[in-house]
Order: sequence, then C-alpha cells, then structure tokens
Amino acid sequence: MSVSSSPQEVRPRASSRPANDWRLLLSLWPYARRSGGLLVVSLLLLVPLSAASAIQPVLVQQAIDGPIRLRDLAGLSRLAGLLALTVAVQLAFQSVQGYLVQKVGQQITATIRQELFAHVLSLPAKFFDRTPVGRLITRLTSDVEALGDVFATGAIGIVSDLFSLVVISVTMFSVRWDLALLLTLMLLPATALIVFFQHRYRVANYKVREELSTLNSILQENILGVNVVQLFRRERFNARQFHQVNRRYVHQVDKTIFYDSAVSATLEWVAIVAIAGVLWLGGRQVIAANVSGVQGSGLTFGTLSAFVLFSQRLFNPLRQLAEKFTVLQAGFTAIERINGILDEPLEIRDPEQPRSLPAHGRGEIRFEGVWFAYKDEDYILKDLSFTIRPGEKVALVGPTGAGKSSIIRLLGRLYEANRGRVLIDGVDIRDITQTELRRHVGVILQDGFLFTGTIKDNVALGEPYSLEAVQGAARRMNVDSFIRQLPQGYLTPVRERGSNLSGGQKQLLAFARAAIRNPRILVLDEATASLDVGTEVLVQEALEQLLEDRTAIIIAHRLSTIRNVDRILVLKQGQLVESGSHQQLLDQGGLYASLYKLQMLGQ
Repeated sequence: MSVSSSPQEVRPRASSRPANDWRLLLSLWPYARRSGGLLVVSLLLLVPLSAASAIQPVLVQQAIDGPIRLRDLAGLSRLAGLLALTVAVQLAFQSVQGYLVQKVGQQITATIRQELFAHVLSLPAKFFDRTPVGRLITRLTSDVEALGDVFATGAIGIVSDLFSLVVISVTMFSVRWDLALLLTLMLLPATALIVFFQHRYRVANYKVREELSTLNSILQENILGVNVVQLFRRERFNARQFHQVNRRYVHQVDKTIFYDSAVSATLEWVAIVAIAGVLWLGGRQVIAANVSGVQGSGLTFGTLSAFVLFSQRLFNPLRQLAEKFTVLQAGFTAIERINGILDEPLEIRDPEQPRSLPAHGRGEIRFEGVWFAYKDEDYILKDLSFTIRPGEKVALVGPTGAGKSSIIRLLGRLYEANRGRVLIDGVDIRDITQTELRRHVGVILQDGFLFTGTIKDNVALGEPYSLEAVQGAARRMNVDSFIRQLPQGYLTPVRERGSNLSGGQKQLLAFARAAIRNPRILVLDEATASLDVGTEVLVQEALEQLLEDRTAIIIAHRLSTIRNVDRILVLKQGQLVESGSHQQLLDQGGLYASLYKLQMLGQ
C-alpha cells in the first residue's frame, strides 16, 4: 500500500468482488494455522452434526409409515429412542464445536491485535502526523473484534452450513427426487436476493466503520482537551459537532439494520413458499395414492411429513448462512481497514549489516547537505551543513518554523532526511541500529510524558535498572528529595499522563531518565521552560554535572538561558545564517542580535 503525503488518513477502497473477498479471507489463514488442531477437530465434528440433522426427518417418515400405521409400539419406541439419540448427539457436538470455534476466534483476535499494536508502534512519525488517534483506537479495538468474528462465527460457520446443505440435499434426493428438486430450485431466488442485500450491507457497513472512527476521534480529542473546552465555553459547540457525527453514524447503522432485516424477511418468505409448495405437490400425490388404493405406488404421508421437516432443515442452514455472511461482510470491512495499517511501510528500518559507533567516540555530530520536508517538496531544512565537535555545547536559535525541532527529529531518526547525511562520530546514523542510536542520544523534551506505573517505572522505562540506580540518577538530578516526599516514594503510582504530579515534577523525572542512561549526546528541547525559578536553579546545577564531557544541543526560546554555551547556531527558513558565541553574534548585529534585543525589550 503506497503512503500518501496528504494530511488526510489513507483509506482503503471497499471492494465487493468475490475474488477480493476470498483474498481477504485467506489473509487470515496464517493466524488460523497456529490453531490447526482445534480447527481440525471443529471440521471433523461437522460429520456427526450434519448426519444427525439429515437423518431425523427420515426417522419421522419411517415412524409414520411403519410402526404408527401398523400400530407397532415396540418399533415406535425404537425409532423414538434413535431420534432422541440423534438430538442428543446434535446438541452435545454443537456445544463442543461452538466452544472450539469461539476459542479459535479469540486466539486469532489476540494475535492480530498484538501484531497490529507492535506494528503501529514501529511506524514512522509522519504516519501519526496524518492519522488521528481515535481512528487507530477503532482499528485496534472494534475492527479487530469484528475480524475475529469473521473466522469464529463466519468462516467455520459457513463451512458447517454448506456441509449441512449438501448432506440434507443428498438425503432428500435419495428419498424422493421430485420434492427434493422443488426445494432445491427454491434456493436459487433466495440465494440471489441474499447476495444482492449482502453487497448493499457491505457498502453501508464500510461507512459505519468510517463514521465510528470519526466519532472516536472526536471523543478522544474532547476528553484530552476538556480543560480548553471548559475554559473557552465550547461545551455546546462541541456537543453540536458530536451530535452531527453521531447522527451520520446512526443513519449508516440504520442502513445495515435494514439490509440485514431484508435478508431475514426474504428467507422467511421463501421458506414458507417452499413448505407450501411441498404440501401442494406432495399432498396431491398422497391424495392420489389414497384414492387409487394401491400401496407403494404414490407418496406416503410419512414421506410428505419428512419433506416438511426437510424444508425447515434446508432453510435453517441457509438462514444461518445469511447471518454469517452479514458477519463476514462486517469483517471484510475490518480486514480492509486493518490491512491498511499493516501495509503501511516501515520507512525507518535497521540496516541488514549494522555498524557500531566507535567505542572511543565522544559524540561528534555532523550534518552534510541535509534536505528535509514533512510534506512533498515543502522543505523545512535546505542544504543544511554544520559540525558540532565532541563535548561542545551548542544552542539552536531562530524564529518559529526555522527548523530547530526538525534537526532534533532527524538526529533521533524519528524522520528520514530526503537528501544528505547525518553522522555521529563519523558514522551515518542510517548504518546503525535504532536501539544503539537512541542509547547514545538522550532527548529531554518540554513536555515530559509519563506512563501509568510507578515513579521508578517512569525513570527506568522498561530497562532493567535497579532501584539503587534509579535513586542515584535522581540524586544527581536533584530530584531525590522531591520523590521521597511522595506518599510511597519511588513506588508511588503515577496516574494517567502524570495527572497527580505538577508540570515541573514531571519534567524533573525526564532529567532523571536521561541521567540514568548516560548518553553520549544530550538534546534539550525547551527542557526548562515549564520549571519555576526555584526548581530551575536546582536543575541548572544538575545540568552542569550532566553536560560535563558530553556533546549537547540546546533549543531555547529564552535567549538569556544560553549565554554560556560554546556556540550558537542561528537558523532562518531551514538554513544556517549565523554561527558564533553569544557576544560574537551580538557584535555582528544580525538576526540573533535582533531577536535578543526584542526579548530584552519585552522583559
């Protein structure tokens, strides 16, 4: 699947071609194959299930034409017992098979959800730039559930129903070919109508999924931004917006309900007509046989009763087949949407033969003719070249949109440069693994994101650091005292997005994260912007220790905080326009001097 540069989400086209449907269904086979044993048992159970269902009308026919007509109570008891046995077998095996197919479906669902989640986390940052979070949540939840139903309820169920239809049809023709042919011919218009309505259902269900994704996107956006919603009194406006999307969603759901109901109504009507046809044709033959008085030359009452039962059993699998086709159509939509995510290419990959950064390296950074654009040819960085020497502290300065954050994203390889190279200690970052790159490049952002877990978990972030190591990093960053004041210290639970901590406290933990990893290069992207004056003094003391013997890139809009760096790189529209120390740039009287004077004037 090609990746579009459009900011809108890429939507796979719905298709109703049978070949495409089979291709979608077969795409589940690698997951189903892992539960091969359960599948084989489920399919083997179809034989006794279908045989029991097909033989029951025959037993009724034999009971009516034999023991009942001859008043043979012993024979009637035997046939009644055999009929009860077939019913018991059918109920028992049906329960076992239902359990097995549901278990297979849940295993498939869990596997696909896990692989989809892992794939999403590996996708490049530009994918998340154009895809709303609510749409991804829909893919990972309701779409995956619908996909699991495709196999558990749909695919195996369809095989079961088709097998039952074949067994019942063969049994009918072996008993009476003319009535069997009548019932078989009645299946043709029913099948045609089902195919038509199922196609319409597929189209409507695709739109339902799209509207549900939009609905979830609005929900997620408003819940995360509830403070802004309330502060700016947007409750009514956002409620009206949600109401409009909700109405569109309900309208599309109503369409799927209509087509689903149309299938059920059609089958009921055809089944009644089939029974009427059997009664009309078979009843005439029974009457004719009774009038002639010649036994065995016409249709018996027992055979007619058996075909009434056959007509019910013939249309029951067809009715269930239609219901499962509805599940399949919903599932095909989900498969298309999920495949749209799984087919997203992993643009940033580790090299097949990775190199390692030199052990003696000290963090030299070099940009060589780098061009970079988030979209098409709208370049943010234009032929950018500079070198940061090992251990040098460099600040990036420039107006909004100059490309400062883009440099950091390229250095961390969250995005790939369109042209040019980025090197660390003489090695192209595309030639080393992402794990090694991010072990040597520590980044502290302005917004320190916290996960649900403990304070220790949020510093270690999944790495096997001991509590002592976490405490040591916290002490070096002057945050140990703040942590110990929490109710449970380092084991204090952190609520979602760190809502039980202040902005400054969350930022302090971000510094501890970087310190414990001891990176070769440290990037500070407005890292002290959310700290109060007292906390910033503590952090500045810790930073002096953390930055010692490390290469550092500092992005700061408050130019007064970067006076003491070794060098300042001034960017404008993606190009390097000035370079020098704080005093040198002031003496030049260029862009940096203008920005500095404006800030000092504002203060």
